[in-house]
Amino acid sequence: MAQPFPPIEPYAHGLLDVGDGNQIYWETSGNPGGKAVLCVHGGPGSGGRRGSRKMFDPKVFRIVLFDQRGCGESRPHASDPSVSLDHNTTDHLIADMERLREHLGIERWLLYGGSWGSTLILAYAERCPERVSEVVIVGVTMTRPEETDWLYHGVGRLLPGPWETFRDALPEADRSGNLVAAYNQLLNSSDEAVRVKAARDWCAWEDAVIAHEVLGHPGAYSDKTDNALMAFVRICAHYFANDAWLEDGQLLRDAHRLAGIPAVLIHGRLDLGSPLKTAWELSKAWPDAELKVIDDSGHTGSPAMQDAILEAIARFGKSER
Repeated sequence: MAQPFPPIEPYAHGLLDVGDGNQIYWETSGNPGGKAVLCVHGGPGSGGRRGSRKMFDPKVFRIVLFDQRGCGESRPHASDPSVSLDHNTTDHLIADMERLREHLGIERWLLYGGSWGSTLILAYAERCPERVSEVVIVGVTMTRPEETDWLYHGVGRLLPGPWETFRDALPEADRSGNLVAAYNQLLNSSDEAVRVKAARDWCAWEDAVIAHEVLGHPGAYSDKTDNALMAFVRICAHYFANDAWLEDGQLLRDAHRLAGIPAVLIHGRLDLGSPLKTAWELSKAWPDAELKVIDDSGHTGSPAMQDAILEAIARFGKSER
């Protein structure tokens, strides 16, 4: 069984001005002359997990982490209700990634990430394929309306009690409509108590969807500080209420732009929130992508999923592309 690498600290870090009053936090660790990899976090709004460093051989890789706009150590922080999210969209994040690449003097990099991070990876790679050497995605999503509808409406048929609690936390007039849009309104309320309750109710539902993942991290969504939780939910609702500013099916339609980019798509068969269908469809449209289905894993992973991730990264670490 492969083991993660020992903890390391970054050798450089900073805040990069990306415009619109935003500064994104970035850091680099590992080998300054090594193969560049960008870790693209999920959420949206979760912030870059510093533990991602341990998935990469520090002798081989130049490991770049960053916090997307509004979360983690980036500024301003979306937990502050006065911080506008008008300049926090998928296009803005793609531009931020390009600005960071240029700032660090990187020609091409391997992209690694999962969940919402996979949507952002795909959007970036389809926009800038010449800047991507390889891709490793864990928990494939494309943030299509059907996927968002499943996560916040459809999967409720498997979890009727928690879903009714999630729905009934909304004002009665909003319970029969688009729940994500209704939560998005509450999360931008002028009443702090309303915002805090909405954020906690949202995370309680997210945790219900992964509660069966005993080999992974059940309870992961609520396990955040108050400010991190608020930023996470506020940014999530903002993106999902707007379909991530992507045309329906855009990432699958434009998968031909990924031709020639080797990839490994790793997905848990027990992932209730992001069913395997999305990963399957992407693998069919992307001949250079290998799909690995992990039978004992859900959305938050398992030891077998970790092994698959480490193997894929090590393979690409040997690549001379």
